[in-house]
Amino acid sequence: MDQIFTTALRFGDNAMVLGQRLTHWISRSPTIELDIAFGNLSLDLIGQANLFYELAGKLEGNGRSADDLAFLRDASEYYNVQLVEQPNGNFADTMMRQLLYVTYADLVFETMKTSPQKDLAAIAEKAQKEMIYHVRQAGEWVVRLGDGTDESHEKCQAALDNMWPWSHELFAYDDVDEAMVEQGVLPSAEHLKTQWLESLGEVFKRAGLIIRDDNWMPGGGRKGLHSEHLSYILEEMQVLPRTHPGAQW
Repeated sequence: MDQIFTTALRFGDNAMVLGQRLTHWISRSPTIELDIAFGNLSLDLIGQANLFYELAGKLEGNGRSADDLAFLRDASEYYNVQLVEQPNGNFADTMMRQLLYVTYADLVFETMKTSPQKDLAAIAEKAQKEMIYHVRQAGEWVVRLGDGTDESHEKCQAALDNMWPWSHELFAYDDVDEAMVEQGVLPSAEHLKTQWLESLGEVFKRAGLIIRDDNWMPGGGRKGLHSEHLSYILEEMQVLPRTHPGAQW
């Protein structure tokens, strides 16, 4: 149960933090269509987080609701990968961060939805349908930027260089993950990374982008160690429920 709880919490935190990041583009997007798109992408991710948090709360058995898990934990109690908390930067940075994470999530949910852990499988089945669109949308924009003007290509390559080191944590499996592999909930790290690289490789080839890996591998988010950026995200996200505990609409 503890392993399933931890897994649910980690994926819930990934989705919540990335969803919150994307909301910052609403009213700031380059086009009205993207404004609407970012709103929908955020809702998908926050909806996924809610389902994972509901499951985690049920497994924990201490009466904590999805809202409690989202709004009443400090940064050190969040277990998302540090990739999803990285700043939006420019549009290329956001789309590159999105592509790296959602490609990973799509592949994970593909395995998870057929797992014997029925609660996780049910969430993954819904989430994976959403990730298919997220992957396509992010990939199309990365190609458009990378294969566009000299300026857009330069910014897209810089975005890849900037975000790539943070992606290594996606495959830094620990004992919880290995137990989930044995139970058929997660794909092995090696198999997952191979598929992930193949999928990204097709996009990067079309975009004319090159992976420049200097072997810097920051991490620790999945153990509660985070960059300074998460605290600012949570401060904004949690101010109302912490200021007015128990407030209802």
